[in-house]
Amino acid sequence: MAEDQYAGKGQVGGIWKSEAGKNLTISVLFNPVFLAPKDQFRLNIAISLAIMQFLLPHLGDGLRIKWPNDIYYGEKKLGGILIENSIRGKLWKHAIVGIGLNINQTHFDIYHSKACSLKQLLKQTFDIKLLLTELCHALSHQYALLKQGAIAEQKAAYKRHLYRFQTNSRFTIDGQVVNGSIIDVTDEGRLVVDFGENRVSDFGIKELVFS
Repeated sequence: MAEDQYAGKGQVGGIWKSEAGKNLTISVLFNPVFLAPKDQFRLNIAISLAIMQFLLPHLGDGLRIKWPNDIYYGEKKLGGILIENSIRGKLWKHAIVGIGLNINQTHFDIYHSKACSLKQLLKQTFDIKLLLTELCHALSHQYALLKQGAIAEQKAAYKRHLYRFQTNSRFTIDGQVVNGSIIDVTDEGRLVVDFGENRVSDFGIKELVFS
């Protein structure tokens, strides 16, 4: 756990900024040797569900997983996940799971205008170390389920909590704004969108932007 994170990373070169001592910024080492490298997204699902399990008792309805790895409350970003994998041949050696969750921070710069924190939402200050214990219990639980093979159950739960799932939404694709509805996530982690008139496509990271 880092109490002061000054060089946090997001997906595909993004930056994660955190005020010292105010938030949960942790990295957890996993050794998912029971999974093939092609099944990397299964770990993403388990980690996302662990964060949901941790936060739902505090926030309840309104909490969502924004594909592929952000945690949202309503239209505001509460946190994010970054997984860095080490692959050796056909074996998944280990994964370092970075998690950043806004807890007691109340001021965000103009570049993070969509950010929110637990304190802003619930109007109270939280004990970071106590929350860390809660989060670690949730991570342990969901990782154990993954290891036991609860793949279908976890994927179904992931979709239930998915931001804008089965809702008519606007997306930007190659500079064009289009309407569509998220209907699935592939086993490889690609987002499946139905644009109507029998037009269904799947997208990887940065190929589609929520508008």
